[in-house]
Amino acid sequence: MTEGETMAAGQGATSVNPVLVHSGLPYDLPDFRSISDDDFLPAFTSAMASHVAEVEAIAAEVAAPTFVNTIEALELSGRDLARASGIFFNLVGPDTNPKRNEISQELSTLLTDHANTIAMNQVLFERISDLHARADDLGLTEPQRRLLDKRYRESVRAGAGLPADAQQEMREIASRLAYLTTTFSQKILDDTNESAVLVGDATDLDGLSAGQIAAARRAAIEAGHENGHLITLELPTSQSVLTELANADVRQRVFEASVNRCARGNEHDTRDLVLEIVRLRARRAELLGYRDHAEFVIAEQTAPNPAAVDDMLRELNASAMRAGGRELTRLTEFAGDVPIGPADLTYWLDREKRSQASVPLDGFADYCELDTVLTRGVFHAANTLYGLRFVELTDLPLYHPDVRAWEVRDDTGVGIGLFLGDFYARPSKRGGAWMNNIVDQSSVLQTHPIIVNVLNLTKPDAGQPCLLTMDQLTTLFHEFGHALHGLLSSVEYPSQSGTSVPRDFVEFPSQVNEMWALHPEVLANYARHHETGEPIPAELAEAARESAGTESAHGTIEYLAASSLDLAWHRLSVSEAEAIADVETFESQALADAGLHTELIPPRYRSAYFNHIFGGGYSAGYYSYIWSEVLDAETEQWFLAEGGLQRENGRRFADATLSRGDSVDPLVAHEGLIGRRPRIDPLLRRRGLAA
Repeated sequence: MTEGETMAAGQGATSVNPVLVHSGLPYDLPDFRSISDDDFLPAFTSAMASHVAEVEAIAAEVAAPTFVNTIEALELSGRDLARASGIFFNLVGPDTNPKRNEISQELSTLLTDHANTIAMNQVLFERISDLHARADDLGLTEPQRRLLDKRYRESVRAGAGLPADAQQEMREIASRLAYLTTTFSQKILDDTNESAVLVGDATDLDGLSAGQIAAARRAAIEAGHENGHLITLELPTSQSVLTELANADVRQRVFEASVNRCARGNEHDTRDLVLEIVRLRARRAELLGYRDHAEFVIAEQTAPNPAAVDDMLRELNASAMRAGGRELTRLTEFAGDVPIGPADLTYWLDREKRSQASVPLDGFADYCELDTVLTRGVFHAANTLYGLRFVELTDLPLYHPDVRAWEVRDDTGVGIGLFLGDFYARPSKRGGAWMNNIVDQSSVLQTHPIIVNVLNLTKPDAGQPCLLTMDQLTTLFHEFGHALHGLLSSVEYPSQSGTSVPRDFVEFPSQVNEMWALHPEVLANYARHHETGEPIPAELAEAARESAGTESAHGTIEYLAASSLDLAWHRLSVSEAEAIADVETFESQALADAGLHTELIPPRYRSAYFNHIFGGGYSAGYYSYIWSEVLDAETEQWFLAEGGLQRENGRRFADATLSRGDSVDPLVAHEGLIGRRPRIDPLLRRRGLAA
């Protein structure tokens, strides 16, 4: 029976699982119309069995191990599994349902056990180890050598070099962690939905736009409320609506709903999960010879060790708290006799910023309609820098009616991939914004990328525009930076494609792309009034740039608090982790130890809803955003010094970073671009932390 085929019940014929079949659609886009949730588990079962058979054949190869018959063969195996994973896990984030949650939970352990079966295949590990020991004599290219080294490290880190009893414990830990982290993410989505704040009187929403009020009414109706308006929650602690709500009591209700998520003692409480995850991660690190989970994680990053990360955060923490003290003094004077609590800080920061603007910023969003920003801003910058063109395809079977698709073509008109945009919030979508890849680029496999950007914008009523705030505008450009990393990938091997780089480097290209959001040429191209079509007034454009020019101390502190909290959880030894009994007590002490404990500014994510580290892949790695921002700030200066939005600059940046993925050392490539090692000074100036 060929891969992807299953025997039809009671019949002699075979049928191809629609998850695994090649669709014939552009770039082999999955035909989502033909796929039902009942197809996924059979598809994964078939794909894993095929993958194991391929791996066993590689291990049983009688010829001496070579790069081609072992490492490259492993890289090219399991293509059905890669396809099924690309489809299913793209759906779970933006459009889940109870059935998909069940499947995800079951797959979390099945796929982990499957990966461990391969990593701990002793005959295969011997072949990999033999090649690794002789690597200098094999005449490998840089991408080949990096692939060999990574495959060897992955096997060792999975436990392949441990005694049998330790291997079994590693398997049990990995399987349990997969279950716990999947459960954690699901509980966050459920409790975030349940924690939405119902406001009975529309007058209590003073400060919100007409579109936001209409969306809140629609959310209330969809949630089954006959009356009132429902303020749904975003994933971070800080809720963007707090900058606009004039009613302090409503602000307090929204803040408390946000900060207490998953710690309310209900069925969605995650605190026991946090403690078990931390203990298991510490034990796994100990089995592998690391002091703690942070050391285990950072060994694979561009940061040299946890101490280097600690040093950077310590310097930034102290500077940020000093800046925060100055900021609070200003705000207290500005607010007069009005008390400022943690629910009020961003409101008063916004009021102060507006008061200092050379012209009122209230109308800026009127010039930032989503579709116009996307096509005449995001796509325009990509065209100018990289020669890319975007052709919308309106007849493809996508996974949700709100999703849109564009074919991406290079400057010669040749198609290089598909870009999908899924921009609007819905109850089935987890919070935040992210990039997914359904298909990876690979010249060996002759595959082109299919990239998805997911946001959580409020969907407007029919016929009304979706107008972007400054933060949403930045997010749109940020996520498209990830998309460019995938779309412009030009590597041989799929595991080195696009964003498959160290975690503390992956945010760098996306942060660089943010610089074009308010660039004069880009802004002038997209900023048209959504009703009149008039271009944005020059003074408003300049005021927007000035307003966005420096990060508030509040924003820096809440980010650094989350980063420090992440590392505190993951610097625990086994005995230290086992001694922790209360999540909130540990959290408070960890922030105090980092010099960041303040009742006014909680972390961007508290432990109970810190999905990046307890449900996603950023454990001991949330520092990555600020670590990457050092490179980003330097690169922004490089772009400006070289003439800014120029095709040649885009080519050089793409050649150095976007096209190379993990086929080269990313830090060496960056140093080659700017001509030296990066310095922290531009970052300190950008965030207002310079002495």
